[in-house]
Amino acid sequence: MIYENDIQESLKTFTQHGVVLYPTDTIWGLGCLADDEIAIEKIYNIKQRPAEKSFILLMTDAKQLSKYIANPLPDLQSMIAHFEVPTTIIYDNAINLPTSLIAADGSIAVRITKDAFCRSLIKRTKKPIVSTSANLSGAISPSIYSTVEDVIKKQVDYIVHHRQDDETISAPSSILKLLPSGEFLKIR
Repeated sequence: MIYENDIQESLKTFTQHGVVLYPTDTIWGLGCLADDEIAIEKIYNIKQRPAEKSFILLMTDAKQLSKYIANPLPDLQSMIAHFEVPTTIIYDNAINLPTSLIAADGSIAVRITKDAFCRSLIKRTKKPIVSTSANLSGAISPSIYSTVEDVIKKQVDYIVHHRQDDETISAPSSILKLLPSGEFLKIR
């Protein structure tokens, strides 16, 4: 019941240019629809984050990803499927996204999420969602809800109840950069 209510309230919040505080497959995050420049600006303001630092996008699969990067590798789905831990990949040549989400070098960071809650949001909106740690820029990322600072909670438009009691400590995702050769460079 809580789960479905959170999905519905998050979707409603997204349609009103809102920002949601939600659990991801890694840490607690701030999110909005990837094409909502008003909400993206809100997230930058909440985090007090410099505009030149872009965010991660969550997607459900490589098919969805192919709409947002130019010239994706043909075997991208099989490459991504082998990751056993949450992994964010930086792709060159981002397309069809607001400029506020694209890094100065034209790249975009994307994680194909396996988290059921996040996947439900993405599938129901049919759009990627922004995902960034629910903290002030430079502060420690909150792995559990109880460590999200009140200053963040007070500024979001909706707080998801699902998994608020979960005390399982999760780490941020690994970050890799996909090189033109098809090889990966480890960033984190």
